Amino acid sequence: MARLPGLDGLLSLLQAQTEALTALPGAVTALTGAVRSLGDVVGEARETLSAVHRLAVRLDAMAEELEEPVRALAPGLSRLAVVLDDPAVSDLPDTLRTVQQDMLPVLRTLADTHERVAFIAGSTDRIMGFVEDTSRTIGLLPGASLLGRRRAAPRVVPDPVDPVDPG
Repeated sequence: MARLPGLDGLLSLLQAQTEALTALPGAVTALTGAVRSLGDVVGEARETLSAVHRLAVRLDAMAEELEEPVRALAPGLSRLAVVLDDPAVSDLPDTLRTVQQDMLPVLRTLADTHERVAFIAGSTDRIMGFVEDTSRTIGLLPGASLLGRRRAAPRVVPDPVDPVDPG
């Protein structure tokens, strides 16, 4: 069969055009779906921007409300920063720990000592009362005056330089 020159190219071009026309309804459907999805995304983006705008308005109102008190705090915070930069502040936990471990037991002991001294003072008062009562009772006994005049015999203390020879 004889072929006409250029007919093959025309036939392949017509075949490609036919295939493209056949695929066109599917492409249009896909494009329509994509446009609808884009519309949905734009709607959601609009809602999101509206919510962000409402949030920004609220935050702006809060910032305006807090701005004056925060500015009023600034000088005090500056002074506090100077105090907190002092090396004594960093030593404070160790100092408090030392006071708690070393000083508080001493203070508890002092408090206990005060109670003990008060107890001893009370006991001493009771003993002195007992001794006075006993002295009065003994003073009423016949011959008690002689007990007061009696003196103990002097004790002989041996001289350490001159040992006593037992023999």
